Amino acid sequence: MNYLIPANSKKSALILGLFNPLDLIIFGVGAGVSLLLIIIFPLDKFIITAIFLIPGLVAGFLVVPVPNYHNVLQLLRNIYGFFITKRRVYKWRGWWIYGDE
Repeated sequence: MNYLIPANSKKSALILGLFNPLDLIIFGVGAGVSLLLIIIFPLDKFIITAIFLIPGLVAGFLVVPVPNYHNVLQLLRNIYGFFITKRRVYKWRGWWIYGDE
């Protein structure tokens, strides 16, 4: 008896097949902050406009899908967890076929 799991079974749990609620919150806050800054302050110079767009661009970068990961935010979390916070010394916990030797 073999069970076959569809390749897109995880995508059905995501909004539009790409985003989870946290991703939409991050993007919404970043885009909202950028929009609010653009509405409130005058955009006299290009550098000011570019600075005001940074929150939205960073939020968009974090939620953009990448292959083999859900998005860039998940990739960064995995990199942080693997290279920085996890233990690198692996202790043997198991059995050996030849006994206690």
